[in-house]
This record gives sequence, structure tokens and C-alpha cells, in this order.
Amino acid sequence: MEQGERRAVCLLSGGLDSATSLAYARREGFACYALSFDYGQRHRVELEAAARLAKALGARRHLVVPVDLTVFGGSALTADIAVPKADRVDDLAQNIPITYVPARNTIFLSLSLAWAEVLGAADIFLGVNAIDYSGYPDCRPEYIEAFEKMANLATRAGVERRTQLKIHTPLIQLNKAGIVRLALELGVDVKLTRSCYDPDPQGRACGHCDSCLLRRKGFAEAGVEDPIEYAA
Repeated sequence: MEQGERRAVCLLSGGLDSATSLAYARREGFACYALSFDYGQRHRVELEAAARLAKALGARRHLVVPVDLTVFGGSALTADIAVPKADRVDDLAQNIPITYVPARNTIFLSLSLAWAEVLGAADIFLGVNAIDYSGYPDCRPEYIEAFEKMANLATRAGVERRTQLKIHTPLIQLNKAGIVRLALELGVDVKLTRSCYDPDPQGRACGHCDSCLLRRKGFAEAGVEDPIEYAA
């Protein structure tokens, strides 16, 4: 590690939120190590987007870790279950949707914690949001606080007090329009991002899943044209 260098592990899905979180970490002066997961997700175009974003945003290194969550299923993203579609955000289900992947953020944060310890990093950046989001329980501030506390009890670095791990969630209190504005302020090329849960064979966003509707709402409210291509 270079003298005085602050390293951070940045979870990078390939979507707008994680890209903005990575760009934020870079602005804060961190040397960023991007971490993505090939977990059997049906929207695999996000992994290609993550690779492009890691390079464009100056990540020191980008790892893609295979974790096959299809063996458990239970989600429209990892099993043969239809992705819910709607025409408006107001039509989205009010309960936790079937696109929720059981324990996904817990698994991802645990592996990011392992890499952070190896790197000697005391910081993890995660692009979760608890305002304009699908209601996933592992995106809430109280979950992040609980995981951070656990992480400092569960690692050698924490027990020996060599590092005090901090999980940064710079977007957690922003709505989607605020995230769009911050992304542009930070110089994120939003055309490189992919958010759709059910893209077509050409990789075009469906325009009607939870993620597409929330993204479109954010760009519209920010008064900015979304540059990605939608199938409908």
C-alpha cells in the first residue's frame, strides 16, 4: 500500500446507484477496488456494464466473484419466475417484491468484508437507497448499521483493533432524481450503466420492471434524458 493511501472496496453491480457510489468514493480520495458478483442473475448484462464502469471510473482493480444463488432460487432474478411488470411506479407492489434475492446483500457484504481485510481496507462503499427503492429489507439504514457492528466483531483486523470498518452508503437518503444529479455531478457516464431486471436479447431495458420504472422516474424528475435504450 502506498504511503497514506486509503483503500476501499466498492460493490459494483453495473447499475446507476453502485456506479455513483464508486464515483463518490473516488471523489473522497479513496483508492477503489471494485467488487461484482456473478450470482446467476438473469440480467447478466449488468456484469458487462460493471466492467466498463470500473475502467471508466478508475478502479484500481475489478473482481467478479462467482456465487451461484440459483441453487436456492426464491427470486425472479435467480429462478424461473416472471419478473413483475407495470406501467407506472404507483402500480408497483407495496410489499417486498419477488425480485428480492434472499440474503443477497448479506452475502455480498460478507465477501466484500473478506477482501477489505486482505487489502487492509477499513472502508466499504455500497450504493443502497432507502427512498426510491423496491422495499428490500437489506437496503435499510438499520440493516447497514447492524452489519457494520457485526463486521467489527467478526474480523481479525477488528478484534486486534488494527482497523475499524466503516460501511459507507452515500446514496441512502437520496431519491432517484438526487442520485441522477449526483451521478452527473461526479462525472459518471450514465449511458454505461444498466439497471433492468429483464433485458431483451439485445440487452435493451424492458422499461417496465421495478428497476426500470424507478430509474425512469428519477431521470424524469431530474429533468435529464436517460441515454440508455429501452425496448418499450
